[in-house]
Amino acid sequence: MLIRPSTTADIAAAQAIYAHHVLTGSASFELDPPAMEEMARRRAALTDKGLPWLVAETGGIVRGYAYAGPYRTRPAYDWTLEDSIYIHADARGQGIGKALLTRLLDECTALGYRQMIAVIGDSANTGSICLHRSCGFNDAGILKAVGWKFGRWIDSVLMQKPLGDGDTQPIKD
Repeated sequence: MLIRPSTTADIAAAQAIYAHHVLTGSASFELDPPAMEEMARRRAALTDKGLPWLVAETGGIVRGYAYAGPYRTRPAYDWTLEDSIYIHADARGQGIGKALLTRLLDECTALGYRQMIAVIGDSANTGSICLHRSCGFNDAGILKAVGWKFGRWIDSVLMQKPLGDGDTQPIKD
């Protein structure tokens, strides 16, 4: 397995992976998959800020992707990121998610960020919850019934992991 920075050539594969999750699962609260142009815009919005957008490939085929983006846009949140990870349906349970998340955390720590937040769609999404726990995330709370998809209410699970010095040291200006 190769974990590497994404390129624009990976957008089609990422869009297809994400479209499957949007249409069949509750990890994303989107109801319609974004077009490739929108995926390209989203990727560029993060990579242009120097934030990581990674892909995992096996046998030259993109099997998953992960990225970090701002948790919130107000300046006091500048040191906190939110992660997103999506794995091809046929590649789940093969360690791809853990490899992507581990690399993503390492890169965000090296960039000086202090906290990573996971906002996981659906409290029944045990795969993502267990993945984040295995990478050192702690439960931060559950927002009950905040989304409506597939004819049912869906929770958001919040998890958090300190990066680097976390909250033990002030930010040096």
